[in-house]
Amino acid sequence: MSLPPITLTGHAQKEAWQNRVLPPVEQLGAEVWSIPVPFPDNPMRYTLSYLLLGDGDAVLIDPGWDSDAGLEHLAAGLRQAGLGLRDLTGIVATHFHSDHLGMAARLRAATGAWVALGEKEVRRLSAAGDADLVLRNDREELTLWGVPADRLAEVALNHRSLLQLQNLADPDLRLTDGSLVPAKRLELRVVTTPGHSPGHICLVDEPHGMIFSGDHVLPRISPHIALELPGPANPLADYYESLDLIAFEDAMEICPAHEYRFSGMQRRVAQLIEHNRERSAEVLRVMEVHRPQTVWDIARHLTWSRGWESLQAFSLRLAVSETASHVVYLRSKDYDIDVPLTEPRPAVLR
Repeated sequence: MSLPPITLTGHAQKEAWQNRVLPPVEQLGAEVWSIPVPFPDNPMRYTLSYLLLGDGDAVLIDPGWDSDAGLEHLAAGLRQAGLGLRDLTGIVATHFHSDHLGMAARLRAATGAWVALGEKEVRRLSAAGDADLVLRNDREELTLWGVPADRLAEVALNHRSLLQLQNLADPDLRLTDGSLVPAKRLELRVVTTPGHSPGHICLVDEPHGMIFSGDHVLPRISPHIALELPGPANPLADYYESLDLIAFEDAMEICPAHEYRFSGMQRRVAQLIEHNRERSAEVLRVMEVHRPQTVWDIARHLTWSRGWESLQAFSLRLAVSETASHVVYLRSKDYDIDVPLTEPRPAVLR
Protein backbone atom coordinates (compact mmCIF):
# COMPACT_ATOMS: atom_id res chain seq x y z
CA MET A 1 0.00 0.00 0.00
CA SER A 2 1.43 3.39 -1.02
CA LEU A 3 0.92 6.11 1.59
CA PRO A 4 1.67 9.84 1.28
CA PRO A 5 5.19 10.79 2.40
CA ILE A 6 5.93 12.99 5.37
CA THR A 7 7.52 16.44 4.94
CA LEU A 8 11.11 16.88 6.07
CA THR A 9 11.76 19.96 8.22
CA GLY A 10 15.02 19.07 10.02
CA HIS A 11 17.29 19.19 6.98
CA ALA A 12 20.54 19.56 8.96
CA GLN A 13 19.48 16.74 11.27
CA LYS A 14 18.74 14.39 8.37
CA GLU A 15 22.04 15.20 6.70
CA ALA A 16 23.85 14.44 9.95
CA TRP A 17 21.87 11.21 10.34
CA GLN A 18 22.83 10.08 6.84
CA ASN A 19 26.49 11.02 7.42
CA ARG A 20 26.50 9.26 10.81
CA VAL A 21 27.64 12.37 12.69
CA LEU A 22 26.16 14.42 15.50
CA PRO A 23 23.73 17.08 14.21
CA PRO A 24 24.20 20.74 15.15
CA VAL A 25 22.54 22.57 18.00
CA GLU A 26 19.62 24.44 16.43
CA GLN A 27 17.37 27.29 17.52
CA LEU A 28 13.90 26.28 16.36
CA GLY A 29 12.23 29.48 17.53
CA ALA A 30 12.80 32.30 19.95
CA GLU A 31 12.16 29.97 22.90
CA VAL A 32 12.94 26.47 21.60
CA TRP A 33 16.32 24.79 21.03
CA SER A 34 17.32 21.32 19.80
CA ILE A 35 20.45 19.92 21.51
CA PRO A 36 21.83 16.49 20.48
CA VAL A 37 23.29 14.30 23.22
CA PRO A 38 25.50 11.33 22.22
CA PHE A 39 24.13 7.82 22.74
CA PRO A 40 27.40 5.80 22.69
CA ASP A 41 27.70 2.30 21.24
CA ASN A 42 24.17 2.30 19.90
CA PRO A 43 22.84 2.46 16.31
CA MET A 44 20.63 5.44 17.27
CA ARG A 45 23.85 7.43 17.97
CA TYR A 46 22.22 10.37 19.75
CA THR A 47 19.14 11.63 21.54
CA LEU A 48 17.62 14.95 20.51
CA SER A 49 16.97 16.95 23.67
CA TYR A 50 14.77 20.01 23.48
CA LEU A 51 15.17 23.13 25.59
CA LEU A 52 12.11 25.34 26.09
CA LEU A 53 12.38 28.76 27.68
CA GLY A 54 9.56 30.32 29.67
CA ASP A 55 9.25 33.22 32.07
CA GLY A 56 12.17 32.43 34.37
CA ASP A 57 11.80 28.72 33.64
CA ALA A 58 13.97 26.52 31.43
CA VAL A 59 12.63 23.02 30.78
CA LEU A 60 14.64 20.26 29.10
CA ILE A 61 12.82 17.41 27.36
CA ASP A 62 14.68 14.05 27.23
CA PRO A 63 18.16 14.90 28.58
CA GLY A 64 19.66 11.74 27.08
CA TRP A 65 22.16 9.05 28.03
CA ASP A 66 24.28 9.74 31.09
CA SER A 67 27.96 10.24 30.23
CA ASP A 68 30.65 12.87 30.71
CA ALA A 69 30.71 13.51 26.96
CA GLY A 70 26.93 13.85 26.89
CA LEU A 71 27.01 16.38 29.72
CA GLU A 72 29.62 18.41 27.85
CA HIS A 73 27.48 18.47 24.70
CA LEU A 74 24.42 19.41 26.69
CA ALA A 75 26.23 22.20 28.55
CA ALA A 76 27.60 23.53 25.25
CA GLY A 77 24.10 23.60 23.79
CA LEU A 78 22.78 25.45 26.80
CA ARG A 79 25.55 28.02 26.41
CA GLN A 80 24.49 28.62 22.82
CA ALA A 81 21.03 29.36 24.19
CA GLY A 82 22.57 31.79 26.68
CA LEU A 83 22.14 29.54 29.71
CA GLY A 84 24.25 27.59 32.15
CA LEU A 85 23.39 24.25 33.70
CA ARG A 86 22.16 25.93 36.88
CA ASP A 87 19.53 27.82 34.87
CA LEU A 88 17.57 24.61 34.29
CA THR A 89 14.39 24.52 36.36
CA GLY A 90 12.69 21.39 35.03
CA ILE A 91 13.39 18.10 33.24
CA VAL A 92 10.72 16.06 31.46
CA ALA A 93 11.42 12.56 30.16
CA THR A 94 8.98 11.17 27.64
CA HIS A 95 9.63 7.71 29.06
CA PHE A 96 11.74 5.65 31.42
CA HIS A 97 14.53 4.53 29.06
CA SER A 98 18.19 5.25 29.70
CA ASP A 99 18.71 7.22 26.49
CA HIS A 100 15.96 9.63 27.58
CA LEU A 101 16.01 9.80 31.38
CA GLY A 102 19.64 8.79 31.91
CA MET A 103 21.13 12.26 32.45
CA ALA A 104 18.30 13.44 34.71
CA ALA A 105 19.75 12.29 38.04
CA ARG A 106 23.07 14.03 37.37
CA LEU A 107 21.35 17.21 36.19
CA ARG A 108 19.00 17.29 39.16
CA ALA A 109 21.93 16.97 41.56
CA ALA A 110 23.79 19.78 39.80
CA THR A 111 20.89 22.18 39.28
CA GLY A 112 18.06 21.38 41.67
CA ALA A 113 15.68 21.08 38.71
CA TRP A 114 12.60 18.90 39.17
CA VAL A 115 12.24 15.70 37.15
CA ALA A 116 8.89 14.66 35.66
CA LEU A 117 7.50 11.51 34.01
CA GLY A 118 4.06 10.51 32.83
CA GLU A 119 1.66 9.32 35.49
CA LYS A 120 1.55 5.76 34.12
CA GLU A 121 5.25 5.24 33.44
CA VAL A 122 6.94 2.43 35.38
CA ARG A 123 10.48 1.38 36.07
CA ARG A 124 11.76 -2.16 35.61
CA LEU A 125 13.82 -2.11 38.81
CA SER A 126 13.96 0.38 41.67
CA ALA A 127 17.09 1.17 43.65
CA ALA A 128 15.82 -1.15 46.40
CA GLY A 129 14.64 -3.90 44.04
CA ASP A 130 15.86 -7.48 44.01
CA ALA A 131 18.12 -7.62 40.94
CA ASP A 132 18.69 -11.38 41.21
CA LEU A 133 14.94 -12.01 41.15
CA VAL A 134 14.50 -9.79 38.09
CA LEU A 135 17.32 -11.60 36.28
CA ARG A 136 15.92 -15.02 37.18
CA ASN A 137 12.41 -14.12 36.01
CA ASP A 138 13.80 -12.66 32.80
CA ARG A 139 15.70 -15.83 31.93
CA GLU A 140 12.68 -17.99 32.73
CA GLU A 141 10.52 -15.90 30.44
CA LEU A 142 13.00 -15.97 27.56
CA THR A 143 13.39 -19.73 27.96
CA LEU A 144 9.60 -20.10 27.75
CA TRP A 145 9.69 -18.02 24.56
CA GLY A 146 12.11 -20.54 23.09
CA VAL A 147 15.42 -18.67 23.23
CA PRO A 148 18.08 -21.41 22.87
CA ALA A 149 20.26 -22.10 25.89
CA ASP A 150 23.41 -21.08 23.99
CA ARG A 151 21.91 -17.65 23.19
CA LEU A 152 20.32 -16.98 26.56
CA ALA A 153 23.24 -15.11 28.14
CA GLU A 154 23.44 -12.93 25.03
CA VAL A 155 19.75 -11.97 25.05
CA ALA A 156 18.93 -11.84 28.77
CA LEU A 157 19.30 -8.89 31.09
CA ASN A 158 22.48 -8.80 33.18
CA HIS A 159 23.68 -7.04 36.31
CA ARG A 160 25.29 -4.24 34.30
CA SER A 161 22.08 -3.37 32.45
CA LEU A 162 20.08 -3.55 35.66
CA LEU A 163 22.51 -1.24 37.42
CA GLN A 164 21.81 1.39 34.75
CA LEU A 165 18.09 0.99 35.42
CA GLN A 166 18.55 1.22 39.18
CA ASN A 167 20.50 4.47 38.81
CA LEU A 168 17.81 6.22 36.80
CA ALA A 169 16.09 9.13 38.53
CA ASP A 170 12.78 8.67 40.26
CA PRO A 171 10.41 11.50 39.27
CA ASP A 172 9.59 14.44 41.51
CA LEU A 173 6.42 15.03 39.48
CA ARG A 174 3.93 12.82 37.67
CA LEU A 175 2.26 14.42 34.65
CA THR A 176 -1.36 13.47 34.04
CA ASP A 177 -2.97 13.19 30.64
CA GLY A 178 -4.18 16.58 29.44
CA SER A 179 -2.26 18.54 32.07
CA LEU A 180 0.29 21.28 31.39
CA VAL A 181 3.95 21.05 32.31
CA PRO A 182 4.36 23.35 35.37
CA ALA A 183 6.47 26.15 33.89
CA LYS A 184 5.63 29.83 33.51
CA ARG A 185 4.74 31.00 29.99
CA LEU A 186 5.06 27.51 28.55
CA GLU A 187 2.02 25.70 27.23
CA LEU A 188 3.18 22.10 27.00
CA ARG A 189 0.17 19.80 27.08
CA VAL A 190 0.70 16.17 28.08
CA VAL A 191 -0.74 13.37 25.95
CA THR A 192 -0.36 9.89 27.41
CA THR A 193 0.80 7.58 24.60
CA PRO A 194 1.61 4.06 25.87
CA GLY A 195 3.06 1.47 23.54
CA HIS A 196 6.80 1.92 23.29
CA SER A 197 6.73 2.02 27.09
CA PRO A 198 3.81 1.63 29.53
CA GLY A 199 3.52 5.34 30.31
CA HIS A 200 5.18 7.12 27.40
CA ILE A 201 4.02 10.72 26.90
CA CYS A 202 4.12 13.20 24.05
CA LEU A 203 4.11 16.96 24.65
CA VAL A 204 2.01 19.25 22.47
CA ASP A 205 3.14 22.88 22.19
CA GLU A 206 0.37 24.58 20.22
CA PRO A 207 1.77 28.15 20.51
CA HIS A 208 4.98 27.01 18.77
CA GLY A 209 3.20 24.54 16.48
CA MET A 210 5.29 21.61 17.73
CA ILE A 211 4.78 18.09 19.07
CA PHE A 212 7.63 16.54 21.05
CA SER A 213 7.06 12.88 20.26
CA GLY A 214 9.84 11.08 22.13
CA ASP A 215 10.00 7.58 20.66
CA HIS A 216 6.26 7.29 20.01
CA VAL A 217 6.50 8.58 16.44
CA LEU A 218 9.81 8.72 14.55
CA PRO A 219 10.21 9.79 10.90
CA ARG A 220 11.78 6.61 9.51
CA ILE A 221 12.03 3.89 12.13
CA SER A 222 9.03 2.04 13.50
CA PRO A 223 9.31 2.32 17.30
CA HIS A 224 9.87 -0.94 19.12
CA ILE A 225 6.73 -2.27 20.82
CA ALA A 226 7.83 -4.97 23.23
CA LEU A 227 6.06 -7.42 25.48
CA GLU A 228 7.76 -6.92 28.83
CA LEU A 229 7.23 -8.57 32.18
CA PRO A 230 6.09 -6.88 34.30
CA GLY A 231 4.18 -4.62 31.93
CA PRO A 232 0.93 -4.04 30.01
CA ALA A 233 -1.02 -7.05 28.82
CA ASN A 234 -1.30 -5.91 25.18
CA PRO A 235 1.23 -3.16 24.32
CA LEU A 236 0.55 -3.22 20.57
CA ALA A 237 -3.15 -2.56 21.15
CA ASP A 238 -2.14 0.30 23.45
CA TYR A 239 0.11 1.65 20.71
CA TYR A 240 -2.66 1.67 18.11
CA GLU A 241 -4.94 3.60 20.47
CA SER A 242 -2.14 6.06 21.26
CA LEU A 243 -1.43 6.68 17.60
CA ASP A 244 -5.08 7.61 17.10
CA LEU A 245 -4.83 10.07 20.01
CA ILE A 246 -1.79 11.90 18.66
CA ALA A 247 -2.90 12.06 15.00
CA PHE A 248 -5.22 15.00 15.59
CA GLU A 249 -3.71 17.22 12.85
CA ASP A 250 -1.09 17.14 10.13
CA ALA A 251 0.61 20.54 10.00
CA MET A 252 2.50 20.86 13.29
CA GLU A 253 6.22 20.13 13.33
CA ILE A 254 7.14 16.82 14.95
CA CYS A 255 10.24 16.95 17.14
CA PRO A 256 11.26 13.32 17.83
CA ALA A 257 13.98 12.15 20.18
CA HIS A 258 15.90 10.43 17.36
CA GLU A 259 16.61 10.96 13.66
CA TYR A 260 15.14 14.31 12.48
CA ARG A 261 12.21 16.71 12.56
CA PHE A 262 9.31 16.49 10.12
CA SER A 263 5.67 17.42 9.64
CA GLY A 264 2.78 15.19 8.69
CA MET A 265 1.75 13.41 11.88
CA GLN A 266 -1.39 11.93 10.35
CA ARG A 267 0.59 10.63 7.39
CA ARG A 268 3.27 9.10 9.59
CA VAL A 269 0.71 7.52 11.91
CA ALA A 270 -0.95 5.88 8.89
CA GLN A 271 2.45 4.48 7.85
CA LEU A 272 3.15 3.10 11.33
CA ILE A 273 -0.26 1.45 11.57
CA GLU A 274 0.20 -0.10 8.14
CA HIS A 275 3.69 -1.35 9.04
CA ASN A 276 2.48 -3.08 12.19
CA ARG A 277 -0.53 -4.58 10.46
CA GLU A 278 1.75 -6.01 7.79
CA ARG A 279 3.98 -7.45 10.51
CA SER A 280 1.03 -9.14 12.20
CA ALA A 281 -0.05 -10.55 8.84
CA GLU A 282 3.47 -11.92 8.37
CA VAL A 283 3.27 -13.62 11.77
CA LEU A 284 0.08 -15.36 10.64
CA ARG A 285 1.75 -16.49 7.41
CA VAL A 286 4.68 -17.89 9.38
CA MET A 287 2.26 -19.79 11.63
CA GLU A 288 0.55 -21.33 8.60
CA VAL A 289 3.68 -22.25 6.63
CA HIS A 290 6.21 -23.19 9.32
CA ARG A 291 4.07 -24.29 12.27
CA PRO A 292 6.48 -22.77 14.82
CA GLN A 293 6.35 -23.99 18.41
CA THR A 294 7.78 -20.92 20.17
CA VAL A 295 8.03 -17.14 19.87
CA TRP A 296 11.69 -17.60 18.92
CA ASP A 297 10.69 -19.89 16.04
CA ILE A 298 8.24 -17.30 14.78
CA ALA A 299 10.79 -14.48 15.02
CA ARG A 300 13.49 -16.32 13.07
CA HIS A 301 11.13 -16.77 10.11
CA LEU A 302 10.11 -13.10 9.98
CA THR A 303 11.67 -10.46 7.73
CA TRP A 304 14.27 -8.27 9.45
CA SER A 305 15.89 -5.28 7.76
CA ARG A 306 19.41 -6.72 7.94
CA GLY A 307 18.42 -10.37 8.20
CA TRP A 308 17.81 -12.60 11.21
CA GLU A 309 21.42 -13.78 11.30
CA SER A 310 22.64 -10.20 11.79
CA LEU A 311 20.69 -9.78 15.04
CA GLN A 312 22.77 -10.04 18.18
CA ALA A 313 22.54 -9.21 21.88
CA PHE A 314 20.09 -6.36 22.60
CA SER A 315 18.87 -6.17 18.99
CA LEU A 316 18.03 -9.87 19.14
CA ARG A 317 16.18 -9.36 22.41
CA LEU A 318 14.15 -6.56 20.84
CA ALA A 319 13.24 -8.75 17.88
CA VAL A 320 11.96 -11.56 20.09
CA SER A 321 10.01 -9.30 22.44
CA GLU A 322 8.46 -7.44 19.50
CA THR A 323 7.35 -10.76 18.03
CA ALA A 324 5.79 -11.67 21.39
CA SER A 325 3.78 -8.43 21.37
CA HIS A 326 2.34 -9.33 17.96
CA VAL A 327 1.42 -12.80 19.21
CA VAL A 328 -0.45 -11.29 22.17
CA TYR A 329 -2.22 -8.78 19.92
CA LEU A 330 -3.31 -11.44 17.43
CA ARG A 331 -4.60 -13.65 20.22
CA SER A 332 -6.70 -10.70 21.42
CA LYS A 333 -8.23 -10.69 17.93
CA ASP A 334 -9.20 -14.37 18.34
CA TYR A 335 -6.42 -15.86 16.21
CA ASP A 336 -5.29 -19.24 17.51
CA ILE A 337 -1.53 -18.95 18.01
CA ASP A 338 -0.45 -21.82 20.22
CA VAL A 339 2.98 -20.87 21.51
CA PRO A 340 3.95 -20.54 25.21
CA LEU A 341 3.52 -17.11 26.77
CA THR A 342 2.85 -16.13 30.37
CA GLU A 343 0.41 -13.36 31.22
CA PRO A 344 2.15 -10.01 31.76
CA ARG A 345 2.12 -8.83 35.39
CA PRO A 346 1.30 -5.21 36.21
CA ALA A 347 4.35 -3.16 37.11
CA VAL A 348 4.51 -1.03 40.24
CA LEU A 349 4.52 2.77 39.88
CA ARG A 350 7.18 4.68 41.82
